[in-house]
Amino acid sequence: MTTPETPSPAPDSPETPDSPATPVSLDSPRTRLRTDNRSSWWRSGRVWASIGAAAAIAVVAGILGGFVATAARPSTTCNASTVANQVLPTIVTVQVRGAGGNGVGTGEILTSDGYIVTNNHVISSAATSGTISVLYSSGESTTAQLVGRDPVSDLAVLKVTSDRALPTIAVGNSSDVAVGQPVVALGAPLGLSNTVTAGIVSALDRNVLAPSDNGTTTTLVGAIQTDAAINPGNSGGALVNCSGTLVGINTAIASVPNASGDAGGGSVGIGFAVPVNLMNSIVAQLKSKGVALYPWFGVDVTAIPAATAQQFGVSPGLFVESVVPSGPVDAAGIREGDIITTIDGRPATSNDVITTITQVKAIGDTIDVTYVRGTGQATTTVTLGTPPN
Repeated sequence: MTTPETPSPAPDSPETPDSPATPVSLDSPRTRLRTDNRSSWWRSGRVWASIGAAAAIAVVAGILGGFVATAARPSTTCNASTVANQVLPTIVTVQVRGAGGNGVGTGEILTSDGYIVTNNHVISSAATSGTISVLYSSGESTTAQLVGRDPVSDLAVLKVTSDRALPTIAVGNSSDVAVGQPVVALGAPLGLSNTVTAGIVSALDRNVLAPSDNGTTTTLVGAIQTDAAINPGNSGGALVNCSGTLVGINTAIASVPNASGDAGGGSVGIGFAVPVNLMNSIVAQLKSKGVALYPWFGVDVTAIPAATAQQFGVSPGLFVESVVPSGPVDAAGIREGDIITTIDGRPATSNDVITTITQVKAIGDTIDVTYVRGTGQATTTVTLGTPPN
């Protein structure tokens, strides 16, 4: 969860939607967005996640306790009953009790020996202390161990021990997903295990800024957008095609902000899933190392909005606040005080550009970076490096 969850007096009752944190900083080995109280013109201020001008992004794990609201939805061309019979035995409800409170999410059984994938924000409150358990579709429950987690992709891997081979979900290829194709979402919205909803793929390749650990934000890169109903508790759940094959991990929803500007309520038909191809690479790293390793720029930058740039007579882009000595950016000749204007051919309008690139590129890849120094402009090649320990 991105904000501490309120402990519930009724742990077996349905859950209510949690309010997403108001993200205030992005702090990682790759890039840091400054949000301190300095009066400098490049101070970034508060970060807000939105789709267009009216929808706030919230992760969709849930807090125990509350009420349930339902709405009818039209059927799709998927035979949801067949999909449910095939896939539900591979879906688990993830129950978390940690110092920050109690919560519920969803996971999928990937291997017959008990590896399960879910969202990081589902289990983060119990990452250092607390307990994690899973409830099978059969009603059986068992404890789970945290194998590894990655706040950047918002994925985590759990491990359970069983005296029998567990049913596993079929893993597909998200590159084959097409806009308009029918899909089915399975999970535990509002704590209601074994829930199935249906819809279509509304869009592909969405880069969605979403809440992450400790008041930070992350970017869900290349997310699959769906109108299948996703609500708090669906986090970490499966988005499958009509064959019951996993194509995405349901992670976040867009909802209409309330009067105070916070996200609230449940599904408005705009949900986002981490593509399964990205999940595969992250899960492999989490199983082997417990963490996911991303390429590293070695630079601290702050976005300069176009209006601010015009006011102060500088180029819009990313202001280089500091450069790690001998890091990738330093080796490419970029210096503190430069303004990066394009990265890999993309306008450098926000830190999100760096975050996106580090999730789709590999260590050792090279990218072109254009920057301004004084009145001159130059382009250099940055070789993405391995982040320091």
